[in-house]
Amino acid sequence: MRFGKKGKLSPRFVGPFKIIERVGKQAYRLELPEELCGIHNVFHVGYLRKCLGKHEGMVPLTEVKLDEKLRYVEEPETILNERSVKLRNKVVDLVLVKWMHHRGPHWTWENKNEMKAKYPALFESS
Repeated sequence: MRFGKKGKLSPRFVGPFKIIERVGKQAYRLELPEELCGIHNVFHVGYLRKCLGKHEGMVPLTEVKLDEKLRYVEEPETILNERSVKLRNKVVDLVLVKWMHHRGPHWTWENKNEMKAKYPALFESS
């Protein structure tokens, strides 16, 4: 799956796209834009979601970042909170991270040291 799960968060839905035809009982052929020419255009119904009206939070394809294996790249937006959690033998520092291009409260607690190593720019302002 080229838009497979990366990290803890599943990728955003990209679209909406027009359905061209039904292929078999449980698959549909979609009209994909030129930017997604490397993706096969037939999808199982389990991977599709009904588009209900306008989505203000829809992510434009120009902002979607893919790595060399065409997987969705997740990026943090801000750090909202910090806390320390005591495990059996050690204390772990955690940060509450708000992720880009997510509608609603898509925040996760991440290890502070790992986030500092990957995204040092988030900690410079604090």
